[in-house]
Amino acid sequence: MLGFCEKCHDMTEYFIEEVDKEKCIKGKNINYKGREAYCKGCREEIFVSDIRDYNLQMLDDAYRNHEGLILISEIEGILEKYSIGKRPLSLLLGWGEGTLTRYLNGDIPTKQYSDTLKRILEDSSYMLKILEENKDKITERAYNNCKKSIEYNEEDQRAITMVCNDKIDSVIKYMLLKCEEITPLALQKLLYYSQAFYKIFNGEYLFNNDCEAWVHGPVYRDVYFRYKNHGYNPIEENIDYDDIDLTEIEKEVINSVIKSFGCYSGKILENMTHVEMPWIVTRIGLESNDSSDKVITKELIDKYFYEIKLKYSMLNIYDIKDYSENLFDKINNS
Repeated sequence: MLGFCEKCHDMTEYFIEEVDKEKCIKGKNINYKGREAYCKGCREEIFVSDIRDYNLQMLDDAYRNHEGLILISEIEGILEKYSIGKRPLSLLLGWGEGTLTRYLNGDIPTKQYSDTLKRILEDSSYMLKILEENKDKITERAYNNCKKSIEYNEEDQRAITMVCNDKIDSVIKYMLLKCEEITPLALQKLLYYSQAFYKIFNGEYLFNNDCEAWVHGPVYRDVYFRYKNHGYNPIEENIDYDDIDLTEIEKEVINSVIKSFGCYSGKILENMTHVEMPWIVTRIGLESNDSSDKVITKELIDKYFYEIKLKYSMLNIYDIKDYSENLFDKINNS
């Protein structure tokens, strides 16, 4: 990673440290976990725009948590959960049609509006009530998409309350065990890459679950709802690691994926999947911010990564790192 060091007067490599930060907002001291970048040569702090953006996001989340307000990521989750756009949802709620756009761009909602959005996020039956009472305010297509998603969500919630014994649960537990820190966004992408590379090296899928082409890349829907309350923060839960059911070969592939991709943030991993064909092809016809429940088929993932295996002359799972580094350079220089 390169950044401009004012002291060295040159582009230099830098390292990142996690730091405790404090900011006074509206007379209230807000504490949050931030990051700082330092030049590897002179060890002076340098400015990196991505780190500034990260710190602003962490500060915003910390302030909203302090005030009990909904997070931007949670508002995005509402749009994804119910397959509805910003304008239709604003109209359903009787708000100005640009209200949710403003909130997603950083405006902070009132406590009343925030509580309404939180209830919608948590309670599908409440969303259904609003939808049915105000369906004449939106198009028939928007209504049908939202109604269909509510029905899916109800099925998802029933499934999540059941005992989890699927293979993907063992993969998740193993990743949480092996990764020092992992956010829900990063977890989704590591699951995706583990599925892809396990198939091309072993001829079968690591787990049966399908992912969908959401705005922020491939997403396993039930996993999203399981960890969505963590937002952009690392997943911290008490987990029983004794019932991880994975073979040594499965663990080796996951370890290689973690080593090759786990060093990148969830946002970088998201950008990586945005330049790969499975996600791009599945979202053909959609705008960049359109929610979607389109499945990225296993066959499409298999075909793409098999071609990647040939292109990079991958002889074993340790060659995955060449692809991840090339992908990082590609999005960094685009």
